Amino acid sequence: MSSDAQSIRITGEPTMDPQVCKFQVDQPLYPEGSVTCNDNDTARGSALLEGLMAIDGVREVLVYGNLVTVAKNSDQPWPVLGKQVGAAIRSAIGSGKPLISEELKTRQPSEEELMRKVEQVMEEEINPYVHGHGGHINVVEVKGTTLYVELSGGCQGCASAKHTLKQGIEGIVLSRVPQLTEVVDVTDHTAGVDPYYH
Repeated sequence: MSSDAQSIRITGEPTMDPQVCKFQVDQPLYPEGSVTCNDNDTARGSALLEGLMAIDGVREVLVYGNLVTVAKNSDQPWPVLGKQVGAAIRSAIGSGKPLISEELKTRQPSEEELMRKVEQVMEEEINPYVHGHGGHINVVEVKGTTLYVELSGGCQGCASAKHTLKQGIEGIVLSRVPQLTEVVDVTDHTAGVDPYYH
C-alpha cells in the first residue's frame, strides 16, 4: 500500500442505530451517486466493496460521495470493527483498482427511482398507520442518500413527531429502500392553522 493511502483521514460517526456507523473519508470515493452492497457477488470487481464485505461482521455497505455507511451483524464494538473498515478503505484506495466497478454503477437506481420506491412504501405501509392518528407524511424529495419528508395533519407540531420519525418511519424506509441512509423532516412545526390537537 502506498504511503498516500496510509495518510488518508477517516472519521467514524455513530448513527441512531447501534448496528450502523458512518465513516467519512477525506477524499471522494464515489462522486457519481450512491451504491449499496450486501453480498460478495455484488461486491465482485469493486475493490472498496470487496475489502469491506470481506470483514467478518459486516452485513451491508453503502457508499455515497466520501461517506461509507456500514451495517454490522455482530457484537464486535465499532472501535474494533472501525479499524478494520479504515484499513480496508485505505487498502482499496492504495490498490489502484476501481473502487466501484463500471458494471455496478449502471445497476444502481436513480434518485427518481428511489423516490418512486419511497412513495410506494409511504402509500402502502406508513401513511395507512399515520392516518389512524390524524396525520399524513409527504415525500418532498430524495437527494443522494437522504429522503426529505414533510408531516401534516395531526403530525404537524406533534411533540412525538421526531420520535415517530426516527424510531418508526426511518426504520421502515431504510429497511425497504437500503440505498437511503437517513430521513430528514423539513416540516415547519410552528406553522398551520391547527398544527396539533388542542
